[in-house]
Amino acid sequence: MHKILLAIDGSAPSMEAAGLLAHLPHHDSVDLTVLSVVQRPFIHSSYATGELLEKAFERDKEFAEQSYAKVAEMFDGANATVRHVVSEGPVGESIVDIAGENDCDLVVVGAKGHSQIARLLLGSVSDHVATHASCSTLVVRPTGLRDSQRPIRVCLAFESSGSAIAALEEIAEVPWKTGAEFHLLTVETYLSDFIGQRIADEGIEISSHYEAGLLQAKERLAEVAPGTKTHLDKGDHVVEGIVEFAEKNEVDLLIVGETPRSAVNRFLLGSTSRYVLRHAPCSVWVTRNRSIQGIEKGEAS
Repeated sequence: MHKILLAIDGSAPSMEAAGLLAHLPHHDSVDLTVLSVVQRPFIHSSYATGELLEKAFERDKEFAEQSYAKVAEMFDGANATVRHVVSEGPVGESIVDIAGENDCDLVVVGAKGHSQIARLLLGSVSDHVATHASCSTLVVRPTGLRDSQRPIRVCLAFESSGSAIAALEEIAEVPWKTGAEFHLLTVETYLSDFIGQRIADEGIEISSHYEAGLLQAKERLAEVAPGTKTHLDKGDHVVEGIVEFAEKNEVDLLIVGETPRSAVNRFLLGSTSRYVLRHAPCSVWVTRNRSIQGIEKGEAS
């Protein structure tokens, strides 16, 4: 997580996103690009009206600079190189394009709405970015963390699959240490005994199989998150179980893994990621920088 793109527009959600990002620990120096997308109005008008629109556009750019100054203060003294980029054009497309041009590892955006009803529909910008970005994305919702002194509550939804193991590898790069309450969650469905019959036939009880995977994941995080807790919950559906755990435990950051996607299938967001993004009451980090354990993003097929 070296190159990060933070998209801001001066709104409360974007400032919340900046605050959470500033709260996250990091080992190495971070190359942070703060992006403001300013849209120039294109309408047929008289000279006088056009002049007014141009002045409004200039005011928007000044506001973008003022918003950037507030964000820069959040990272004052941090091990980060911070720069501001002002771009024109469609907001979602601009964020995705600039993230690709800069080979970013992570894009951070704020989500509009965090009520039980409003969060079912992501804001158009955060939805576009989460769907189209080729790198990992962090969609931020307020959970009260910035106004409290408690540690951040983090949950990684884990199973022994390529995407989940890749997520584990990416998250293991963050030095959470004692600054986070870290949870590893596996949801076992009531159909697991049927689905996992092949494992059972090999003499391995399915719950024991899941527990072994959680313990291995915990060992992987031992250095960066020594107090990690493991949870094996049971429910009707995996994704609903993940969201219910986040609600019950007042999680601030929920992490789900997704394999990197090509330009052809990038428009299809994974079903788990899509459900969690729309239903979770907290921030959601969708990791997709690796395809399998030990394979870097640039090496993934």
